[in-house]
Amino acid sequence: MSPTSRRRFLSAAGALALSACAQLPGGAERKSGFAEVNGTRLYYETAGAGDPVVLLHSFTFDVRMWDDQFDVLARNHRVIRYDARGFGRSALPVAGVPYSHHEDLAALLAHLDARQPHLVGHSMGGRFALDYAVTTPRGYRSLTVMDTWISGWPWSKAFVEMYTPVLTAGRRKDVAAAKAAWLALPVFAPVRERPALAARVDQMVRDYSGWHFVNADPAVPVAPATITRLGSIDMPVLVVVGERDLPDFVRMSEQVAREAKRSRRVTVPATGHFASMESPREVNAALVEFLAGA
Repeated sequence: MSPTSRRRFLSAAGALALSACAQLPGGAERKSGFAEVNGTRLYYETAGAGDPVVLLHSFTFDVRMWDDQFDVLARNHRVIRYDARGFGRSALPVAGVPYSHHEDLAALLAHLDARQPHLVGHSMGGRFALDYAVTTPRGYRSLTVMDTWISGWPWSKAFVEMYTPVLTAGRRKDVAAAKAAWLALPVFAPVRERPALAARVDQMVRDYSGWHFVNADPAVPVAPATITRLGSIDMPVLVVVGERDLPDFVRMSEQVAREAKRSRRVTVPATGHFASMESPREVNAALVEFLAGA
């Protein structure tokens, strides 16, 4: 091996090692890997020690949406974030093969020996966390949902009309057009006001496969629907919602806060749908305080 080749090899090897096992600013070790669970392959990252906190991301996003929370929470907890099936570096669903995201979550928790976690989910990730909560009522310590979606929610006519261009592009199997229509939705308007944040969001959506836009997802819904079972949730619940979020998401957040037995609600001022990314300081303060007492 020539000196130049050796330098390139060592540089690449060092980068690979860093990606698999890195040190966080506080000295906590960050690890990443893939879990072969529940008939799929899930990418995950972990850091810190203590009670586990699991972060579940939004639709078209991946683990990177939690960059503002990951290191902060790892100071006092064992933090786990992962790409849901079909997103990020995790495996795609297989057309016609049923699965469920809350069962993927349960399998990953068992694989990582992360029992009784605090669950933190945003939007789609909030839906997965709620589904897990109603189907595994003693399988978690607390629940935080941000700008959440609820399984079984009857979307408003305004929301359906707004989303129609995304569906139309998907039916044409045009992933690029579907992504463009998705990013043009009003839910991203507050993000567009901040170029650096918009660049982060655009990168995740560009990296997203687009599978769900052009395929029928065989994910099996929870039955009875989670929306009919919110009153069964009796662990501590924190509901976070952006003041400028779309009406459907505000109403869903209100319903969770109203029906879950031990809930508190935080409305983040001047913030849209992506509260954890738009207002990380406020969200982190609320989350750290809640987890300390849960």
